Amino acid sequence: MTQRAADPASDDIDVEVLVVGAGVTGIHQLHRATEAGFTTLLLEAGQGVGGVWYWNRYPGARLDSESYTYGYLFSKELFEGWEWQERFAGQAENERYFNYAVDRLGLRDRIRFGARVTSAVFDEATATWLVRASDGTGTRARYVVAATGVLSAPTFPDVPGREDFTGVAHHTGLWPGEPVDFRGKRVAVVGTGSSGVQVVPAIADEVSSLTVYQRTANWCTPLRNAPLTEGQRARLKAGFPRLRELLHESASGFLHERHERNAFEDSEEERRAFYERVWNSPGFAKVISNYADTLTDEAANADWCAFLAGKIRSIVRDPATAERLVPRDHGWAAKRPPFVTGYYETFNDPKVSLVDLHATPMVRVTEKGIETTDGLREFDIVVWASGFDFGTGALTRMGVRGRGGLALEDYWADGPRTFLGVMSHGFPNFFFPAGPHGAAGNNPRYAEDQVDFVTDALIHMREHGSRVMEVPADTEESWNRMVAELAVHSSFGEHSYFYGANIAGKPRSFLLNPGGRPKLREVISEVLEAKYAGFLTPAAPVEGTQ
Repeated sequence: MTQRAADPASDDIDVEVLVVGAGVTGIHQLHRATEAGFTTLLLEAGQGVGGVWYWNRYPGARLDSESYTYGYLFSKELFEGWEWQERFAGQAENERYFNYAVDRLGLRDRIRFGARVTSAVFDEATATWLVRASDGTGTRARYVVAATGVLSAPTFPDVPGREDFTGVAHHTGLWPGEPVDFRGKRVAVVGTGSSGVQVVPAIADEVSSLTVYQRTANWCTPLRNAPLTEGQRARLKAGFPRLRELLHESASGFLHERHERNAFEDSEEERRAFYERVWNSPGFAKVISNYADTLTDEAANADWCAFLAGKIRSIVRDPATAERLVPRDHGWAAKRPPFVTGYYETFNDPKVSLVDLHATPMVRVTEKGIETTDGLREFDIVVWASGFDFGTGALTRMGVRGRGGLALEDYWADGPRTFLGVMSHGFPNFFFPAGPHGAAGNNPRYAEDQVDFVTDALIHMREHGSRVMEVPADTEESWNRMVAELAVHSSFGEHSYFYGANIAGKPRSFLLNPGGRPKLREVISEVLEAKYAGFLTPAAPVEGTQ
């Protein structure tokens, strides 16, 4: 596709709204823009829909948000037409769900698969974006919505020789479509974040040996998954209006109720009994329904951590291994807490061993295995559960160029500069819901507010004859100042991937919105009330015209 002549009055475009990424947010955005009457197209790098649930198909991959709170809530018919099988759906069920949603909403013909975006360049003269993809196509669009997600740019440890390994090696975020045969194999799992702690117990029974390479221990607690009964599914459908209302009102996007009491308002005996109930609660209830001051009072947090450390020591029979599994560098929820099924119990299997990479750092990968300062271990399979370039990784790899050829990766060189976690100054008509400066919690619930904002903005421009929307620099600066000021009150520490700490050389900048969903909605309301004042600008004229 060749670039057209720069005619600011021309509507010579291929599509009005081009969406990038067929994950939970991209599908929602495609539906909303199509429903609003825009011509639409979605570009997806993979060969199917689902986003993280298409790419992360490793053994044990599973939601830690309740399934029925994670799916779409904008349609009662869509909700009632799907039968969730488990409280926390696994990868295969999630992938089936998103295929169901795409087909039920009639969106599949608007999706081009196998089309990874390689560049997106803004043409100031025509106020359009030329988007090129890996399939050789080029598409000119009025608006680009990059719904690429925060966990879609896999990273590997910076260790020499990784490509020299002659066995089977896969990153959890780039898992093949065909199952990997672990039976009787010597397996290494590198990384003990949310993916690694799911893989380990899922494959332990199949392998001949399993070596877990741990850089940092995490505070893992039981997920408490269970099948959903027919009765539970019927009650969920009957209660859909109230369910949707509660999730819409929830700051975190969960149904878990907040606990009102502080930790030391209870006696030690009462706290231990309460902690047992929390330990046995599902998923994020351990964060939300814990003592009210667990995330804000150091002593309360330490008290809960002491209880968790006792649990680890009571489960893992080898004292030395148990001590290596107890975190030393952070408290509860200073990093995203993983939720597990049988993780600690796995280390009681004699064929499972734990390598502490702080004590014995990784030196290199060889043709046959992994060498640390303690020597070489040979493997048939290496699983890289080494995480993602959170928040900004996918967007800064897209070749995005704004006004004057401004590169997004340069504009964000010291950390993301956004407004609402949706827009950046210098990149008109470019939106990225569910990107950096989103909120911690149940991601689809927060992202749906951003999708609604983007859609309302597009409709406003159409109704008022505007062609370009760009956040003013001072408005963006105000949002980023809020992020910096409130970040110090977040439970997440600077050693978390929410600060980019897992990526060597990445600037330490808070990648979430510490004001959460309430702050997002507050600022959106101000923008809507002001009718986008300062956001709407004319397209640049062609040279020689006025």
